[in-house]
Amino acid sequence: MEPKNKPEKRVTKTWIDQECSGCQFGDVRLQKRFRKLVEQISEGVGNSIPLACQDWANTKAAYRFFSNERVGEAEILQGHFEATTKRFKAVDGKILILHDTSEFVYKRDSESPVGIICRPSYAKESRHPDQHTVRGILMHSSLAVTQDGLPLGLAAIKFWTRSQFKGCNALKRKINPTRIPIEEKESYRWLENIRQSVDLFQEPDRCVHIGDRESDIFELFSLSEELGTRFLVRTCVDRLAEDGKRTVQAKMANSKVRGIHRVDVSDRKGGVVTVDLEVRYERITVLPPVGKSALYPELSLTVIHAVEKGSPKGREKIVWKLLTNLPVTTFDDAVEKLEWYALRWKIETFHKVLKSGCKAEESKLKTSERLTNLVALLCVVSWRIFWLTMINRCDPEAPAKCALSSLECDILDQLVLNKSESSRRLDKAVSVYVTKLARLGGYLARAGDPPPGNMVVWRGMSRLNDIQLGVALGAKLVGN
Repeated sequence: MEPKNKPEKRVTKTWIDQECSGCQFGDVRLQKRFRKLVEQISEGVGNSIPLACQDWANTKAAYRFFSNERVGEAEILQGHFEATTKRFKAVDGKILILHDTSEFVYKRDSESPVGIICRPSYAKESRHPDQHTVRGILMHSSLAVTQDGLPLGLAAIKFWTRSQFKGCNALKRKINPTRIPIEEKESYRWLENIRQSVDLFQEPDRCVHIGDRESDIFELFSLSEELGTRFLVRTCVDRLAEDGKRTVQAKMANSKVRGIHRVDVSDRKGGVVTVDLEVRYERITVLPPVGKSALYPELSLTVIHAVEKGSPKGREKIVWKLLTNLPVTTFDDAVEKLEWYALRWKIETFHKVLKSGCKAEESKLKTSERLTNLVALLCVVSWRIFWLTMINRCDPEAPAKCALSSLECDILDQLVLNKSESSRRLDKAVSVYVTKLARLGGYLARAGDPPPGNMVVWRGMSRLNDIQLGVALGAKLVGN
């Protein structure tokens, strides 16, 4: 019985091989330990390090790995970056690079070596802000996704902590932030990640870098032009335009409505309503900040405004103001860019999987360096969960073997029976097995239910891994 199970064991680890084979730690032992850690943590999603490792020897080896001076996020994610590049080259057309920053907060005392994040909190009995110190690390990540929303993997990542934090509003009282060199700001990470993404894929014209209002940086626009890559950001700064006598907002106020785009949105009660957006777009010459006019040239960019008609009740009015160097010549082009920006939420979902599914903020590691290494490893596991959820939606008729091993499919067939005739006709499709996996995690699979989400998928994965362990143990006992 034991030899029969060995090939199946190798198949279940194929995705781990793909994400780890490109890593180079300079020590074979570190390479083997990293691979084993990915396997252990992916089999126990959300578990603590001791629970994932099961015994003191493996737990101690994991702690030593995360504290090793020769191990960093670059070495941990090197293999994943290479695998992402392969998936990038296997897909045609534009690829969206979603950028965002996330905070990982840890409960530590004032003597902890973990960096700090300072936030004001207001006590109910007082109007004065109570400044309290929160410790943690920050991560700026760049996730590559297809136009259908399928995550290909991370393209760049940056971790950092703060030794002190005074807050942006306090700094603005003392100095004009537009006159500070971008290299001295935390926002420089946006430029670094764009450079890293372009260097990784080597096809800058295929990449469209998407960011929220935090990415509304003129240096980012200039860098994109310099690198020959594309960007699509939500703007919050009303810059000078054309001859410098009026702003972008003033010029767009006189722009005509090019069409009505109808979208479905959720209200505060969870209901879905259809709203009409008035879409305007113009090609405008945008000027750099006055204090940096000698450093950066003026740019010809497309401004897209999508504003909801009327005044909705019970929610905020939809107002999207986008800026891009992509060509927009028709109403359909503008709608396409709006749909691309709507996919930016995917990176928020990735961060949710990282925090809620893999429980990255519940670690007890004591230093920023160790926490950074752990979060970098969890990024690989989180991407796998997110990809498994999205492949079911983007390509439901893909073969099941692209996501699960034959042993996993056999177990799911035995535990979860097909509910419908259509499922039996497509019994080799990935959608059938991802649905079965989700049903292990509590998904009901009723006729009107939406496709399974990340939460039920990672619950199902945890249960399936436990069942596989029981199957392997039973086979071993029978063999003995």
